Amino acid sequence: MDYLAHIEEATQYIKSKTTFEPDYGIILGTGLGALVNDLNQPEQLNYEDIPHFPLSTVESHSGALIFGYLGEKKVVVMKGRFHYYEGYSMKEVTFPVRVMKMLGIKKLIISNAAGALNPDYQKSDLMVINDHINLQTENPLVGRNLDTMGVRFPDMSEPYQQELIYMAIKIGKEENIPLHQGVYVGVNGPNLETRAEYNMLRLIGADAVGMSTVPENIVARQMDIPVFAVSVLTDLCYPGHIKKISVEEVIEAAMKAEPYLTDLIRKVIAADSV
Repeated sequence: MDYLAHIEEATQYIKSKTTFEPDYGIILGTGLGALVNDLNQPEQLNYEDIPHFPLSTVESHSGALIFGYLGEKKVVVMKGRFHYYEGYSMKEVTFPVRVMKMLGIKKLIISNAAGALNPDYQKSDLMVINDHINLQTENPLVGRNLDTMGVRFPDMSEPYQQELIYMAIKIGKEENIPLHQGVYVGVNGPNLETRAEYNMLRLIGADAVGMSTVPENIVARQMDIPVFAVSVLTDLCYPGHIKKISVEEVIEAAMKAEPYLTDLIRKVIAADSV
């Protein structure tokens, strides 16, 4: 079986288990799973039951697709995502985005935990991503193009939808949510960066650094899905504030910001129209 056949098989399995047709896809990052508690009439499918779906090997990531209503909007939530550093190819990392497109999503919302490179940022702040720099060494579009899913050379001049960014910034001001907007740089991981690497990333224009989001964004944009993405800033990576940090501390900082993130995503989706 080829990659497209795998996508179709996974999609057909999901459709055999639920008639729910989502308009929004949501990918939840490290320590950011509480949004699913706000879903009405939830239906859950475990990744392990879906044909060809990867399984998360990261302790802080669950593994389920959850369908339901966020307010009055129909969403499918990925509770747990996949990373290149887990040993998956970028095609495997982005496989669920392809499947969500086949399920009918019109827009994609992505969250992640990231390190703050901008000295104006503080731990547990939120950063709306308005652009990214891709330093990951594999691209999910390499290989035979899936012509039915998008063009060979997708335009990336607006990787994150400006309308949703403006809406989020407006909501942040109205609701007093600690919110910035900036550039995210995607790296392979899984190790964190050296001091010299943090300095380099800041010099090339990045405000936050992480190990996800970029491949999902590239695939979504190839399929003409508008994307909105937010980083939760879990550690400080600029001079004078760099220190050793554990996964537990990252999760703690993410969980502190989670109520703000959940509120922001809920209100952005409520104010949006598809």
